[in-house]
Amino acid sequence: MNIGTFSTFMSPICTPEMIKDFAVQAENTGLDSLWLGEHVVLFDEMKNPYPGSKDGKIPVPEGGGIMDTVSTIGFLAACTSRLRFGTGITLLPQRNPIYTAKEFANLDWLTGGRIDLGIGVGWCEEEVIACGYDFNTRGARCDEILEMLKILWTEEVAEYHGQYHDLAPCRLDPKPVQSPHLPIIVGGHSPAGLRRAARYGDGWYGFQMNPDQTAEVFAQIDDALAKEGRNRDGFKLVITPPYQVTADMVKQYADLGVDTLVVHLGSQKAERISARLKEIEGLVEAIT
Repeated sequence: MNIGTFSTFMSPICTPEMIKDFAVQAENTGLDSLWLGEHVVLFDEMKNPYPGSKDGKIPVPEGGGIMDTVSTIGFLAACTSRLRFGTGITLLPQRNPIYTAKEFANLDWLTGGRIDLGIGVGWCEEEVIACGYDFNTRGARCDEILEMLKILWTEEVAEYHGQYHDLAPCRLDPKPVQSPHLPIIVGGHSPAGLRRAARYGDGWYGFQMNPDQTAEVFAQIDDALAKEGRNRDGFKLVITPPYQVTADMVKQYADLGVDTLVVHLGSQKAERISARLKEIEGLVEAIT
């Protein structure tokens, strides 16, 4: 099992110097990967509460915002040589599918194949609408986009005709370095999310899950994969546990078949990061 870390870099705390120093420290610590969250705009009032906090608000600094994943990964990749990068998650139904295919293929090409694309349908209705799309069709559109991405990444001449997307014959280059394409790790705990992972994904991403919850969902994933004529062979299982994770818990996740454990970084203040990376280094040593 590999160990990575999850962080959503936020301005103004995260300066370019801080991000660069963090990337170097993370790689030297022996971490496998860094996973970044995505929100392009934030709202003071939201119909659906943010599921990752007690008050339903996205915790951002006063006057700050969440940094873009694509450009930030490009910056981080230039500071490192081994560290992998994943999105946890890319909000696929509120993105232009052609630009998304281009951006992530280009990142994979530039980094020599160090990219995992974690995707999900998202929960913030206001954000989907602000990006110009219908919130209620996001699941069906997500499925079409996943089909399009694979065609654009693997076929010399790509063409697609669906209910929501129509793509005339075209060429997208460069192609991803990884074969047949960069891994698509599907997030979402709902039955629809698990079906999507089994049908379209190269893996599944579970967020804020303890070992017992992980075991329960893995049984559901096995069922979903079986319905698609698949099993866990070659299917990447990525889990972000609660913040407080022990060496014993790490071993439990490994025994369950987790491929990558993506632990929370937590505070992004420079003085706290070094201490947290030291803790994570201990978790890495627990499985080596």
